[in-house]
Amino acid sequence: QVQLVESGGGLVQTGGSLRLSCAASGRTFSSYAMGWFRSAPGKEREFVACISQTGGYTYYADFVKGRFTISRDNAKKTAYLQMNSLKPEDTAVYYCAAGLITTRTNEYTYWGQGTQVTVSS
Repeated sequence: QVQLVESGGGLVQTGGSLRLSCAASGRTFSSYAMGWFRSAPGKEREFVACISQTGGYTYYADFVKGRFTISRDNAKKTAYLQMNSLKPEDTAVYYCAAGLITTRTNEYTYWGQGTQVTVSS
């Protein structure tokens, strides 16, 4: 079992930055790939980024390439999403998930409760 808790969301102006954290409990954090997803009002949950178990492979949705960076620290059992050059359309609830290294939501086994990110124009 892995429990995930996101933090770091908040209100930021266009062009600003935030760093989201995803703290995991349990002893098997390093066994899972980690992903970040987001859900905006009226929209389906969408893939943002993922990282392999060792951190050696990362993959991003096109709309965040060059702006967001996913990373992890297995010793701290924490995954991160550094978000720069934020836009109003990045406003959403952001979720971290543990599972397979994939863009598909149904391939992730464990999910956090989400953290709200609001970008003002």
